[in-house]
Amino acid sequence: MRITVVGLGKIGLPLAVQYARKGYKVIGADINQATVDLVNSGTEPFPGEHRLQEYLKEVVSRGNFTATSDTPEAVSESDVVVVAVPLFVDEEAKPDFSAMDAAATAIGKGLTPSTLVCFETTVPIGTTRERLTPILEEQSGLRAGTDFFVVFSPERVFTGRVFADLRRYPKLVGGLDDASTERGVEFYRSVLDFDERADLNRSNGVWDMGSAEAAEFAKLAETTYRDVNIGLANQFAKHADKIGVDVYKVIEACNSQPYSHIHQPGVAVGGHCIPVYPRLYLWSDPEATIVQAARDVNLSMPTYAVDILELELGSLRGKAIAVLGVTYRGGVKEAAFSGVFPLVEILIQRGAKALVHDPMYTHSEILDFGWTPFVFGEPIDGAILQSDHDDYRLIVLEDLPGVQFLLDGRRFVATQDPRVSSIGGLLKARREYQNNR
Repeated sequence: MRITVVGLGKIGLPLAVQYARKGYKVIGADINQATVDLVNSGTEPFPGEHRLQEYLKEVVSRGNFTATSDTPEAVSESDVVVVAVPLFVDEEAKPDFSAMDAAATAIGKGLTPSTLVCFETTVPIGTTRERLTPILEEQSGLRAGTDFFVVFSPERVFTGRVFADLRRYPKLVGGLDDASTERGVEFYRSVLDFDERADLNRSNGVWDMGSAEAAEFAKLAETTYRDVNIGLANQFAKHADKIGVDVYKVIEACNSQPYSHIHQPGVAVGGHCIPVYPRLYLWSDPEATIVQAARDVNLSMPTYAVDILELELGSLRGKAIAVLGVTYRGGVKEAAFSGVFPLVEILIQRGAKALVHDPMYTHSEILDFGWTPFVFGEPIDGAILQSDHDDYRLIVLEDLPGVQFLLDGRRFVATQDPRVSSIGGLLKARREYQNNR
């Protein structure tokens, strides 16, 4: 079996390496020639993926894995094509299918009879059948379900731990028809290994979802659930601030009962997934008012955080406020939909001097965002912790001379300093504000 993986990004490249490590001949196709050249030299084009460099060098040296920028040619030589190109979205998470359409066009030009095409990019429900497959048919002159086969099988991994997650989570597969699903299930069983999971109701492995739409739905539903749950936690946190209750004690108590799984509140919901996929779900179900309400609550949290800071410090005009953390989560150098963007914008709107720090970004990289870098030891009036980097856990306020209040947006800092508090965590300003009303 010969496999082409289209898109050698943070998901596609580890997938290609995984298949090659199972002994198959794999071609990685990418439009970025620099990425192709690095991969062919056995060098990972991006840092941070556990064991990727080691495994990549291994499969390239064995001759199991090569890369190319000629997607049609690679596809023409393959029995299976796995597609992991990005679905871009705008600031409101409206999908831009240009990259996926281009990939489908290139694949269609090289498609040969009996090939299995597996789409892994998270998409709105119906995209595989109604948008991508017609492009394959038009470009190839072949008919899906008769001449070639199509499945949707969502990636369910976190960057930084892709190889471990491939083993841990069931692989969901749904085809355009029974024959496609059967081929997809057979393929993924051959290229993946799975850990035993006593917590699952059935064996871990490749799960037949019955249709592409069901597999698309499952990926959007599992991520939308997280967004809705966080939205609920944020609502609880706001109310806890008003009445002077520690919401974290409340959540801990609730989750001691097996039917409660309340997530943690926080200053922002960022990343490629949680802020985006609920919007993709709403694309096909615009009447999902619960989903929309949760998204609105989560989008409001940066404003709420600055409101808290302003209640504690008074007017922010002319005051120096540090935002600690560019990344959307700790330990991952990725800023997609990070809370740092609205936080800085809102602080500037309130007249504050916004400063930004992140241990994973250099000063020049922070300047490239258009922000003023913050250096520990510089005097400031207040701070908001936005990313839960390990470097921030042991912050002491002596490192922030002049700081009057640090809002711990992730309930992460290991200090009992009364000048530090978190959203939903018995905020002094909120209690005083309520008492003065």
